[in-house]
Amino acid sequence: MRHDDEWPVAASALERVTWALRRAEWAVQARKDQRLRPLGMAAAQYTLLMNVHSDPGLTGAELARRLNVTPQAVASQVARLEERGQLARRPHPRHRHVQELHLTDAGRASLRDADAVIVGIEQLIAEKLGPKKAAQLRALLDEVADVVREA
Repeated sequence: MRHDDEWPVAASALERVTWALRRAEWAVQARKDQRLRPLGMAAAQYTLLMNVHSDPGLTGAELARRLNVTPQAVASQVARLEERGQLARRPHPRHRHVQELHLTDAGRASLRDADAVIVGIEQLIAEKLGPKKAAQLRALLDEVADVVREA
């Protein structure tokens, strides 16, 4: 006897492009976490610090939207990074109840160390794929992002 949940999706569902992207993301995230752990940093914290570095003055709400996580998740990470002296909150120049996020000197140093680890992971990928395939992959991923944003 067959139950309704035995075949809820097509047999080829796990062969879809979106699943391939997700599997690659899981693998990369796991490697980032593994390699960043000796620095006392998680991949999520690296991502947060990178975003603040690239766009100083972001608010927690803006970061949450950008990272597609809850404001509570951002607040928790910001509090940890602030306790470590890597992030500083400063009052917004026009909105007195809004706090902007900025890297401290310690945050810049931590980000520099963490980014060297991430560069190593990227080099591993590029070496395995070769320069041509690595460039193609980057271009295809940019195209995927554009297509999905436009849809």
